[in-house]
Amino acid sequence: MANDAPLPSECAISARQISKTYVHARVGAMQSSLREVLTSCVRRPWRLLPGFAGRGHTDDVPALAPLDLTVARGEKLGLVGRNGSGKSTLLRILARITPPSTGTALIRGRVGAILEVGTGFHPELTGYENIFLNGAILGLKRRFVQERLDQIVAFAEVADLLDLPVKRYSSGMYVRLAFAVAAHLDCDVLLVDEVLAVGDQAFREKCLARMEALVAAGRTLVFVSHDRALMQRFCDRCVLLDRGQLLCDGAPEAVYARYAALDREPPAA
Repeated sequence: MANDAPLPSECAISARQISKTYVHARVGAMQSSLREVLTSCVRRPWRLLPGFAGRGHTDDVPALAPLDLTVARGEKLGLVGRNGSGKSTLLRILARITPPSTGTALIRGRVGAILEVGTGFHPELTGYENIFLNGAILGLKRRFVQERLDQIVAFAEVADLLDLPVKRYSSGMYVRLAFAVAAHLDCDVLLVDEVLAVGDQAFREKCLARMEALVAAGRTLVFVSHDRALMQRFCDRCVLLDRGQLLCDGAPEAVYARYAALDREPPAA
């Protein structure tokens, strides 16, 4: 995936047959102690041979089935679906945090991602250092980030914490700084997961107002939320995912009608 991919001028995101499969150990298949691991290696050393280790003890768990997705520049796309449907996995692939198992996802411009708490910042670095690290990742000059620093700090309201490692932040303070950074470094594409639920109500409203300003300025938004009112407020198109499959793509009202019917079905065992 690359920022300078040769996409049509009207396209911000182009995903082709992207999927994600994780390999999980079966329950009960893992040795419970180092002694058991060493004993197993001595008794059955052939298990150390390439291609043999772990055979019969792992399962492929599909998190996202192959799907195609195109998002136009300036479009506001909502991702909806039950827990475990693949929404966050899709966002992580688009944010280049995790690679897809198959396919390619091409994005035009700089990407700002506000995903689950713990993503995007280095826990050992201070808030101040993480601001500049994020700017460097986006390809921004240090002088540009310095010019935006006061705006970021004022928005996040974490001036007293900037010299502390972010691992010492509460989840709410972490989200405040993460949102402020992504919302003030001139990203072309903004990926937002349900992290806004972590903050207090006053800060949440400030974030939503900032998001409205960004989308009004033509930024592309991909937004995950279970809040139907927020989806209708921000998104002009929605995609419904379920069990890793793309079920529906269209106007929010139509997609939510399908989602409501799906939500009455029992979840997978």
